[in-house]
Amino acid sequence: MNSSDADISGAWELPEHLVMLRDTISRFMIEKVRPVEERQPHDSYSLPAAELAALRKAARAAGLWCMASPEEYGGGGLGLLGQVVVAEEAAKCRMGAYVPACGAFGIDPPSVIWLGTEEQRRKYGVAGIEGGKKNFVAISEAGGGSDPSRTIKTRAERTGDRYIINGTKMWITGAENADWGIVFARTDRSDGGNGITAFVVDRETPGISCHEIGVIRSYAPYEVVFDNVEVPETSRLGEEGQGFAICQKWLVHARVPYAAGVIGVAQAALSIAIDWAKQRNVHKSLLSDKQAIQWMIADSEMELRAARLLTYQAAWNGDLGKDIKTDASIAKVVATETAGRVVDRCVQILGGMGLAREMPLERWYRELRIKRIGEGPSEVHRMVLARQLLRS
Repeated sequence: MNSSDADISGAWELPEHLVMLRDTISRFMIEKVRPVEERQPHDSYSLPAAELAALRKAARAAGLWCMASPEEYGGGGLGLLGQVVVAEEAAKCRMGAYVPACGAFGIDPPSVIWLGTEEQRRKYGVAGIEGGKKNFVAISEAGGGSDPSRTIKTRAERTGDRYIINGTKMWITGAENADWGIVFARTDRSDGGNGITAFVVDRETPGISCHEIGVIRSYAPYEVVFDNVEVPETSRLGEEGQGFAICQKWLVHARVPYAAGVIGVAQAALSIAIDWAKQRNVHKSLLSDKQAIQWMIADSEMELRAARLLTYQAAWNGDLGKDIKTDASIAKVVATETAGRVVDRCVQILGGMGLAREMPLERWYRELRIKRIGEGPSEVHRMVLARQLLRS
């Protein structure tokens, strides 16, 4: 085999059934999602109701519906590696950094809802799968979100068979239009204990209000205020004091598809930059002939492969039942920082067109900047990893 015959597109090989799933998702994105998305405004985060319904009908028919949720409740039952495959491919559209596949594949409820009672699973989890009920998860507060065991001030006071929740949550995605949410509040009044408990709360419960927080992208998170919000004991998710463990489980596993999604965005950006370089004439030769451009492309591909393998490893270990706190943190930091660098290079390769709203690059550039903060800032993950290494 000579160098021209070499396949440079692959790396670690996925199981055959996940290769088939990846190819199915890719075709669905190209043939169905992108044509609809291209008709929407540049910074749109939603599709017209009729077009979204048509996409969702097609996704259901193709077996691409709520794929991370348990099969017994109507989901696809994918493990973490399968979720990674879906997340990367579904991110390859303009909305992909925050609305994978423009919402065509349904709304997977937060995985921790399946730790609840059968009534909670049916009322909230199944309602999300079957009826498209939207949700939010409220952890972060103004005092910080990186260490919820210490920074959560929101309190839930028990009175008989009910709890009264008071406090304010910050940076909560999707809270305004949600139907329900999972709220983490402190039930232990002692200064030393975690004492955090999780609650499933209907969005329309009296005392809940939302206020938009403007950020670098057009899709805003919210401040959510709980003013004497009264919920029944049956709204508690798990036992009192188990909220921090529930929170950690959700955060750790969520970081892996999160990492895969930004890799998908960056890979799509690199494809645009490569196509541009191969047809753009500059100073009597193609842009792709310039060594500076070649090295930017080569560095981007190498870094994306490394980030992808770390993400696959985290997912694989998660499916084996291993503790993946460290793996997930490494994948999240490497993927988000790599994706930011790659998209920055792609903007540079396209020059003025890289900044134009005619292309998706400037939108991805803004959105990927947030990804280095969401799901825990890079610095916090580095701090935790360093502590573990120095302690061992």
